[in-house]
Amino acid sequence: MTLKERFRQVKKLPTWLFWLPCRILLGMRYVMRHDMVDRYGLLEKYMKDDSLVAVTVTWHNRLLMFPSMFPKVMRKRTVAVISASRDGQYIADLVSFFGVRSVRGSTSRRAAQVLRDAVRTLKGGCLISFTPDGPRGPKYHMSRGPIILASKLNVPVVPLAINYSSYWSLKSWDGFRIPKPWAKITLVIGPEIRIPDELTEEEMETWRVRVERELNEVSVD
Repeated sequence: MTLKERFRQVKKLPTWLFWLPCRILLGMRYVMRHDMVDRYGLLEKYMKDDSLVAVTVTWHNRLLMFPSMFPKVMRKRTVAVISASRDGQYIADLVSFFGVRSVRGSTSRRAAQVLRDAVRTLKGGCLISFTPDGPRGPKYHMSRGPIILASKLNVPVVPLAINYSSYWSLKSWDGFRIPKPWAKITLVIGPEIRIPDELTEEEMETWRVRVERELNEVSVD
């Protein structure tokens, strides 16, 4: 058995191993050029009023610098929906060092449990964060999960993007992005999108497409 095959059999690494990657990513946030585009003033709005909640959506290939671009107070108010897979376990362990809690599953696996946990999260005063094209794609295709949740609880969907001026792209289904050392990292916060309740199938698809379009508009490709 090769070393790679043995590694693939490991279901969970010791959690403490993720402390150093967390410190490195936080350090990158402060030594690299960075900026924020928040035309609607939503970050300040949500930081000032901890009763406000939202469903946030970010494409899967922008996740590397995602937690480190937000203030600690917002990270502690965020719960991320993360795949129940082994790779998802690595992500959940990593983001825990940023203060971000997680709900395990996706809209294709353990969907009912994920939605129940997400409802409890929002009712508990925390934001819930989705990667709506994860865990396996298609790339840049919005799933219905965030739309259903936002419609059910009458909370807004907020598109978020992490853009790099230059980056390496992995040969993965999503072309996962790693910023180059001299890159500028930009957090872009889109508008609040209110989803009506009691949607028909056709209306649900209309809103899904709209949110997908808004997320693509803030995500520089």
